[in-house]
Amino acid sequence: MDKVMRMASEKGVVIFSKSSCCLCYAVNILFQELCVSPVVHEIDQDPEGREMEKALMRLGCNGPVPAVFIDGKLVGSTNEVMSLHLSGKLIPQLKPYQTLS
Repeated sequence: MDKVMRMASEKGVVIFSKSSCCLCYAVNILFQELCVSPVVHEIDQDPEGREMEKALMRLGCNGPVPAVFIDGKLVGSTNEVMSLHLSGKLIPQLKPYQTLS
């Protein structure tokens, strides 16, 4: 759990993902379209991935991935991120991390 929390706090926007997960891909594309470059941790490629998955579930993720953290706080998975976006509440949270070109 300590490793997950440390990794979740290393940058403003962090996503725990699996390389084969289509929902993880969709969330990553959403952030790209919003001009945010999150740190993405592919837990299926990490030797401690199983433990990280368990820690994410204990933190309250409905499914282990994608698990999105903003400012070191768990936002949630795909449903929570999309709900925030559709309600207009996601972009204000991401404003400090947008790189507008």
